[in-house]
Amino acid sequence: VQLQASGGGLVQAGGSLRLSCAASGNIFSINILGWYRQVPGKQRELVAAFTSGGSTDYADSVKGRFTISRDNAKNTVYLQMNSLKPEDTAVYFCNADIRRYWSSSNINYWGQGTLVTVSS
Repeated sequence: VQLQASGGGLVQAGGSLRLSCAASGNIFSINILGWYRQVPGKQRELVAAFTSGGSTDYADSVKGRFTISRDNAKNTVYLQMNSLKPEDTAVYFCNADIRRYWSSSNINYWGQGTLVTVSS
């Protein structure tokens, strides 16, 4: 099982990027939790997430600019990032709980991360 993140890159301030994270492998069920980001020397922080009630939650710093969505049929989660700022520069990670076939428990998985660089 793996989570493959993509879509990062270099963009100018004010621009947009769309990140994708697809889960593949021996998957019986998946609960996509959200997107996080990390800057070197700092803790990983939550950017956007799906709540247990099915709604979404965002860090204050990205509210109104970022949108999280998912395609359950494709086991894929997206992060649409608009009006990007230099302070959004980070490595972005997706996170999900996955149950494999013939397993009775969920395992938490992290994507490998995709780098987003916003120039001023």
